[in-house]
Amino acid sequence: MEQFYQVLAWIALFAYWLMVASVTLRIVFKRRAIGVSLAWLMIIYILPIVGVICYLLFGELNLGSKRATRSKEMIPPFAEWFKQLNTCAVHKPERMSFHARPIHQLCLNRTEIPSLTNNQLTLKQTPEDIIRSMIADIQQATTAVHLEFYIWHHGGLADDMAAALIQASKRGVNVKLLLDGAGSRQFLNSHWPEIMRKSGIQLIEALSVSPFRAFFRRLDLRLHRKIVVIDNHIAYTGSMNMVDPRFFKQDANVGQWVDIMVRLTGPTVSALNCIQAWDWEVETGERAFPPLPDCSKPIIQNKNDDADSTIQVIPSGPGMPEGMIQQVLLLAIHQARESLVITTPYFIPSEQLLLALTTSAQRGVQVDIIVPDKNDSLMVEWASRSFFTELFEAGVNIHRFKGGLLHTKSVVIDNEFCLVGTVNLDMRSLWLNFEVTLAIDEPEFCHQFTQLQHQYLKQSEQVDPRTWQQRALINKPVEQFFYLFAPLL
Repeated sequence: MEQFYQVLAWIALFAYWLMVASVTLRIVFKRRAIGVSLAWLMIIYILPIVGVICYLLFGELNLGSKRATRSKEMIPPFAEWFKQLNTCAVHKPERMSFHARPIHQLCLNRTEIPSLTNNQLTLKQTPEDIIRSMIADIQQATTAVHLEFYIWHHGGLADDMAAALIQASKRGVNVKLLLDGAGSRQFLNSHWPEIMRKSGIQLIEALSVSPFRAFFRRLDLRLHRKIVVIDNHIAYTGSMNMVDPRFFKQDANVGQWVDIMVRLTGPTVSALNCIQAWDWEVETGERAFPPLPDCSKPIIQNKNDDADSTIQVIPSGPGMPEGMIQQVLLLAIHQARESLVITTPYFIPSEQLLLALTTSAQRGVQVDIIVPDKNDSLMVEWASRSFFTELFEAGVNIHRFKGGLLHTKSVVIDNEFCLVGTVNLDMRSLWLNFEVTLAIDEPEFCHQFTQLQHQYLKQSEQVDPRTWQQRALINKPVEQFFYLFAPLL
């Protein structure tokens, strides 16, 4: 019997070695960023069984066989739809600025999505203004309202929005609502979905979460986009979820969330509507391309002929070209000549982005990064701090926003070119989630955004590098510990 247990022990040991060796080889052959691979190897060897299980559940971009197959089949028809925009009169690449041209060329080659002119933009800066504006536009809708959000949290203005959608549906407007299963879990478990569906609204839960699904799809892969399209004529996108900050995460001790949305009209609305149609088909299998924009309308003549309301829509996520958003960010940062201002709630840059930021500061660009003073994620907060010393040494300025949880995601280059959307500067947004960003080539709008960033700076405290070096000694090992997990956050 003793020999039997010895043999059994050797078999178990060999099985464990084979499992760890197999996962290790898989990580190596995936050829991802070195930091990501090392982080996973560290977890596997420090937490042997748990680490392997975590990697199998969360280590790879697994959309699930059904969605993955569907996404692959969708690429040619959607690419063909986007190609038609190239023949539209509002596609004017010769009018692009120095900053916009390489980003446009990259996006055109990798996604088939061209930049389009003749758009009109309005920056919405407060929850009241954002949601009231959406409600007013929905009340005028005649054909269709398409929406998708990561978080919909009931209460306050969000309930007013739900009521507006219900009324629109009852008068014959086709209302489609796509909500992430994890971010909107509380809303989906409330009484609102039943009321909405009874009124005729098509409400779909995207990427639903359950323990059983963990064996077939990565559970932390999320639909993080925020898009509203009304009659294929008006669109909204930006950082704000469908929440009233007065009713959302009041017990998190971080203050109210601070967000923006951009309201736009013009041909870019159709491109955003097509992104929403992509997400709808990935989840439901139902295809419904939006109408192409009306290219017969005259081009608006802007005072600045080099940047005439040109917008590039940049989607990212499973099924789309890998690393798209990071490539755009790297291009934009390296093109900065005078100033670079970034606002992000979660700052955990990749190795390439960290190098781009430090290099820009070292070549004389004024680089300012604005992050919340208090964060709703403890791990992100500590991991973010681990980058401060390296940034300070390069001359980067870091500001901690005191007016709440700054959730605005923006990059403004030289006060004349800006990136606005749903993307955080962390690995989750850069490589995992479904995201969307607008590259806006309009100096007047970007100057307006610069003024907003200056308001954020007035409510922020700049971190002094000398004071930072004198922080409590216990903080440094804690920061370095979470730094090891930064590539996975």
